[in-house]
Amino acid sequence: MREPAAIRILPDGRRLHLSDGPIDLILEADGALSAVRDAYEAAARRFITILDELCAELPLLRSRATRFSPEPCGQIARTMAAAVSPYCEQHFITPMAAVAGAVAEAVLSEMLRRSDLQRAYVNNGGDIALHLSAGHVYTLGMMERPDSLALFGSIDVSAESPVRGVATSGWRGRSFSLGIADAVTVLAETAAQADAAATIIANAVDLPGHPAVTRIPANEIAADSDLGTISVTREVGQLSHSEIDQALRNGVRAAQELCRRNLIHSAALCLQSRVQVVAPTSDFPRFAPPSRSLQHA
Repeated sequence: MREPAAIRILPDGRRLHLSDGPIDLILEADGALSAVRDAYEAAARRFITILDELCAELPLLRSRATRFSPEPCGQIARTMAAAVSPYCEQHFITPMAAVAGAVAEAVLSEMLRRSDLQRAYVNNGGDIALHLSAGHVYTLGMMERPDSLALFGSIDVSAESPVRGVATSGWRGRSFSLGIADAVTVLAETAAQADAAATIIANAVDLPGHPAVTRIPANEIAADSDLGTISVTREVGQLSHSEIDQALRNGVRAAQELCRRNLIHSAALCLQSRVQVVAPTSDFPRFAPPSRSLQHA
């Protein structure tokens, strides 16, 4: 029997920390004190059901998504399957590629069902679901790599923007990657969509067969990995400027295609301190040097 879920207010008195097995969330809401309290209670009640809900369909969620895959039963599982479905014909992808974003969405949805909030976010290990009422903005820090606090810029997401999901993927992150990006951050309409797309773009930032890249079958690292025998990146040596540019170009092409298909709104790709941004216009979103007043990173 596993330990019960951990639910606690963080020392700042504003944020709520929810942890259960591999799921670890930090969330914050702005609004009337009673509305925030009710939202946190709703988040905690929904959270304690999530792990069992996902485990009930784990074999399906770890299986390759295809056009013929059966529809999952659970609400979060259905969100995961829908987020990866645009990629299943051209890529190996499982619904687990969108699990973090889908969980964040589900908890935020329950908070908003219970309370009228000015702003709220649910951060699931860097995959973030956002709520913004009219006139409100979040400033998000852009991480150079998931295992570091170094930032290369920031993004303003306003209530007028359609973006409500942010996700980051890369070989240094908590999930496996087929590519060599240190970090790919994606903005999309939902957190689950951003999560799935970040996986696809990060996989595309690559130099197949390059001797400086060490790859190992996923199931040799984690026996139950949904990637099975597919080789994942474990180490990337120093690359030349031209090699970095080539790998980033591969990722940029993938990001541009997803923008064209309206699957994402924008993306920032980072490899060995070099950054490429793909955005539909020059001013959306605003990528700027990080400031000291960042609210979330």
